[in-house]
Amino acid sequence: MPSFSKRLKLLCLVSLVTISAVYGQDFKKDKKLVNTLSDQFNAGSEQYKYQMKRLPVNRFPKTYFEKNDSLETSGSGWWCSGFTPGTLLYLYKETKDASLQTEAERLLGWLSKEQYNKTTHDLGFMMYCSFGNALDIAPKAGYREILINSAKSLASRFDPKVGCIKSWDSKKSDFLVIIDNMMNLELLFWATKATGDSTYYKIAISHANTTMKNHFRSDYSSYHVVNYKPETGEVQKKKTAQGYSDESAWARGQGWGLYGYTVMYRETKDKKYLDMANHIAAFILDHPNLPKDKIPYWDFNAPNIPNALRDASAGAVMASALLELCKYTDEQQSKKYFNAAQDMLKC
Repeated sequence: MPSFSKRLKLLCLVSLVTISAVYGQDFKKDKKLVNTLSDQFNAGSEQYKYQMKRLPVNRFPKTYFEKNDSLETSGSGWWCSGFTPGTLLYLYKETKDASLQTEAERLLGWLSKEQYNKTTHDLGFMMYCSFGNALDIAPKAGYREILINSAKSLASRFDPKVGCIKSWDSKKSDFLVIIDNMMNLELLFWATKATGDSTYYKIAISHANTTMKNHFRSDYSSYHVVNYKPETGEVQKKKTAQGYSDESAWARGQGWGLYGYTVMYRETKDKKYLDMANHIAAFILDHPNLPKDKIPYWDFNAPNIPNALRDASAGAVMASALLELCKYTDEQQSKKYFNAAQDMLKC
């Protein structure tokens, strides 16, 4: 039964298979990593087949406690609900095991109602990681419409006065935006390409620009949460909800930013987004508290480093972003990013 971090690592391994062509010869020399790729796909398939036997019919996997063999599940509205069907489809693409596709499609059936969910900013995670993969790997009638409706629901949370998509609903005096929301913009870019309606594209640009202006410190580390004044868009407070402190650099948040601005450059070719992604990458990779194996502590400013917990999920997000970012930079940076991603994936 794969943990959240193992699922993310598997997704990065899929990316590595595709992007390794950038440095194909160097990649082939690393026999250990080549073997890891094959082992991970095989192990992932077996783990998901085991999960299929345990998962209640209308539930999604959330957490597995190996110690007491306990499976915690969620409904379709949880932010990670799209990860399992999306990963199953990646595994199916690599292994051609039809049972994985069948299970993915079963879960997509339960997930489809979330296309109309206007109470969450996580529709990119939920719907693009799932139906987006399905449309690419095993398309069926209706998937395109589900994604368009999902983009409409996500766009409904945008406020032009603030310039952002609201992340969390709160009291009327708050407009909360978290760095995680950068990961959901990819769905909006897809929607503009699919429909020809530039509204989605413009919302993504506005959100990214406002976030770039207000979420980042001078060293290009990111705050987790920015609370805007709904009436004016003025920043009320910058804080954390999951990091060590308001002024610390929560590791997964740095990964969200790195991945998000890499996508922004891919979709717009605007150099300011490439520059931003490079700055964030430099903060992460050159940080004195980044361990040698490149798997970050859960917060770069955790007080008990080197005994602080590591965040494999953050490492996986960072690795995936670096594997794409290495395609857009000069040779020196590109090798740095690619090698760092390989180091992360070896762990």
